[in-house]
Amino acid sequence: MTARILTVRDLSVRLPAAGADLAVVDRVGFELAAGEIVALVGESGCGKTLTAAALLGIPPEPGGRLEIRTLKIAGREYSSLDERGWRNARGRDIALVSQDPLTALDPVIRTGTQLVSVLRRHGIHSRGEAAAKARELLGEVGLPDPAGMMRRFPHQLSGGMRQRVLIAMALSCDPAVVVADEPTTALDVTTQAEILHLLRTRARDRGTAILLVTHDLSLAARVCDRILVMYGGRIVEQGPAASLFESPAHPYTAGLMAAVPQLTGGDPPVVKPLPGQVPAPGHLPPGCGFNNRCPRADTICRKQEPELTTSNGAHLREVACHRPQRPGEPGNPS
Repeated sequence: MTARILTVRDLSVRLPAAGADLAVVDRVGFELAAGEIVALVGESGCGKTLTAAALLGIPPEPGGRLEIRTLKIAGREYSSLDERGWRNARGRDIALVSQDPLTALDPVIRTGTQLVSVLRRHGIHSRGEAAAKARELLGEVGLPDPAGMMRRFPHQLSGGMRQRVLIAMALSCDPAVVVADEPTTALDVTTQAEILHLLRTRARDRGTAILLVTHDLSLAARVCDRILVMYGGRIVEQGPAASLFESPAHPYTAGLMAAVPQLTGGDPPVVKPLPGQVPAPGHLPPGCGFNNRCPRADTICRKQEPELTTSNGAHLREVACHRPQRPGEPGNPS
């Protein structure tokens, strides 16, 4: 059995609102195994990035706070760490590849200096050894002339190069878990494929567990072992990628899939947009948070919030829905 690397139970992110705390991420739980790539998918505003930041102990500003019952990385409990503890853990135990490499890198400090600083903070005390390791890392992520790259400022690098630098930083201390938050959004298709290949290779060769935060279902289908579908700050469906894409159980998952353009011969792409939009925090309808956009919603959906339970007896599939879709139903691909 593959070792469990990350365990999350009852993770919530709260923001102050009208004198009360508002849960913008609500009781999220999941696991990652060694060498596994898991996608966290959903529309903008569903809570994906807040969840990713919470895994590194970063609350939203201003005034946000985290509530986490269990957060274990490689068997060690992190839920009660203070900020000093998190500063030591970030990069060493769990690392982030952020969405925008241009803002993630300091524009007035050379690329090599920034990478060396990360390495020295987490155990390589000799500047020379850290510089040698930095050049090695830049080469491993496919950057030509690592020594030359070390001397450049971030604005002198292309978007793909900057993203590779961030990946080198994230992998520099050999963390057990890497959180990649929309790592290919601003990149061309060829560079996207190269970045995803880097992540797959790392997971396979080093056993790193990777959480890939994305709104791109086609990307998730290509590279991920499992999928977590998020809506309104909650996980509404999760399961193996092949099974979930073949037969989505939650109407929201099915709607996301239907909204992906489909090429049909020489005809224009077929697009079935998901009606409505994600409600703002604090404005989810009572009962199931998706009921005001769901074609299957009935009375119970408007009164009672569904819990995440095993889907139709399917192994490793869970769905939070009172009326989940079954294989072979109209609108379900299988």
